[in-house]
Amino acid sequence: MSNKSLTRPLVSRSEFLVGSLSAAAVGLGLSARRAFAADVRPLPVLEVAPGVFVHHGVHALSDPANRGDICNLSFVVGSNGVAVIDTGGSFGVGTGLRAAIREKTPLPVTHVVSTHMHPDHVLGNAAFAADKPIFAGHHKLMRALAERAESYIEAAKEQLGDAFAGTEIVLPTLGVETQSEIDLGGRTLIATARPTAHTNNDLTIRDTGSDTVFTGDLVFVEHLPTLDGNLRGWLKLLDVLEKEPAARVVPGHGPPSMDWPAAAADTKRYLNVLADDVRKAIAAGKTMTNAMETAAQSERDKWQLFDQHNARNVSAAFAELEWE
Repeated sequence: MSNKSLTRPLVSRSEFLVGSLSAAAVGLGLSARRAFAADVRPLPVLEVAPGVFVHHGVHALSDPANRGDICNLSFVVGSNGVAVIDTGGSFGVGTGLRAAIREKTPLPVTHVVSTHMHPDHVLGNAAFAADKPIFAGHHKLMRALAERAESYIEAAKEQLGDAFAGTEIVLPTLGVETQSEIDLGGRTLIATARPTAHTNNDLTIRDTGSDTVFTGDLVFVEHLPTLDGNLRGWLKLLDVLEKEPAARVVPGHGPPSMDWPAAAADTKRYLNVLADDVRKAIAAGKTMTNAMETAAQSERDKWQLFDQHNARNVSAAFAELEWE
């Protein structure tokens, strides 16, 4: 990565595994990872632009059958190395992604970039530990992961069962303060730290060679958006992003490649409906519980996983908007 003044090292190379946090935050360890890796099936990937590959995750909650393979995972191939963008919800998924990379190129994985902290995007990072890449993310990612490590690992154990084997949280070794370049040899990625929106550690990545932008979960399609940051900030950021041209985007959840800015339309519509309905409930003196039963219900038939996530979104939006 260049533009060093705009990034900062977060931990030393020897400290990047979260084992330094607490025993409860660690997965099953090296022996389990080696055993699991004995039967590796490469994940299917689609080349959405020259040298840009995307694996499409299913729209579902994590479970033993899908192993946490529930979001889009990507990698970009330069002349000197490979950058991975999000690694999946378990060591097993990350191992499958690594195998898919090896089918496409023998070049080393030099960077693993996390778009944000959520487990379905980062719990596959341990599959790349042996490659000794730079693990990069938003400068707030390390603290966010460290604070949630135990809960993320315990939840993954419960959700994945045996498919949890080998899973660990890997902390970033480099934090992007504002913007940083990743040089893959004849190909440059630009990682940009964004203000609080979907989370407080959202990072977008632009491949300048193909003009492809990886939005992470700032853009959802088909899968209901999930709010873990700031609703007003998310809507404001989408307005900013729409003014940044791109040949295509890779959303965090949805098709592997989409036109821009059309790809943001569904997310914006839902978030605006959510905000409007919650504001109306607050103005009418309704409680948060009342709002959770009514807000954004007009969106129900437009999304998958609506019942699993909408009530929590309403709760987060209510807590934010009742004091605006």
